[in-house]
Amino acid sequence: MIQNVEFRFEGGRCGVLLIHGLTGTPTEMRLVGKGLNNAGFSVRGMQLAGHCGDARDLIATGWKDWYASVEAAAESFRHEVDHLFVAGLSMGGILALKLAAERPEWIAGVGVYGATFRYDGWAVPWYGRLSFLLPLLHRLGIGRHRMVHENEPYGLRDERLRKQVSGLMLGGDSAAAGLPGNPWPSLAEMYNMAAVVRRELPKVTAPCLIAHATEDDVASVENAYLVARSVSGPVDMLLLEDSYHMITIDRERRTLIHRSAEFFSKVAATRTPAARAVA
Repeated sequence: MIQNVEFRFEGGRCGVLLIHGLTGTPTEMRLVGKGLNNAGFSVRGMQLAGHCGDARDLIATGWKDWYASVEAAAESFRHEVDHLFVAGLSMGGILALKLAAERPEWIAGVGVYGATFRYDGWAVPWYGRLSFLLPLLHRLGIGRHRMVHENEPYGLRDERLRKQVSGLMLGGDSAAAGLPGNPWPSLAEMYNMAAVVRRELPKVTAPCLIAHATEDDVASVENAYLVARSVSGPVDMLLLEDSYHMITIDRERRTLIHRSAEFFSKVAATRTPAARAVA
């Protein structure tokens, strides 16, 4: 059964919509949300369609459902604030970019955290690097009940936190720590979406803060450079050297929070009152 673990932190007239990753949970965005709220932002930590339940719940949805839930959350939130920013981790970063491409009039700026167009990090096993073939297998009806299991270091350089999160995940608490792996059909959907968004990146005109771990175990930093090369708006890069993939909760999360708050505040300060009313 799907549990609702979305969160809301009330603050000022600048809002940030936070999007978690594939098989993840809003909990992985909560510390960033709290930090941004402490900096004066209103924050919504949304929950993607089909998430925070079991694998069957997730498989029952596809990338268009995930994006529809993002767009619905943004549509609601944007009427409560003068400036709406969107930020996401991993696949959540891809969804944030799609929202900025599809709804440029809504979005003042984007936080792209650990963008994952391909699973090509140093800890991904050789067969995991072939997951780009999953859309073909999915179309052929192969592997519907198979899963690519998570493995050490679970996106976390902080060993204490890694032990805590892996215990929750492997213990079946998907609302707190996500699923212990990626179902093949869901990975296929993610790759299909990534291909669409990659073509749409030039439509992203909003300023982007692109944050990525230099030693990302799940998605290499080349994913970040792809975004930086392809979007049309201004780019600010933040490369983190003491974290793995889960940069929103790993060792340098405070740096990520500080730079995000600084970036969003700077962008908001450049927008005129007329543009603020549209946002």
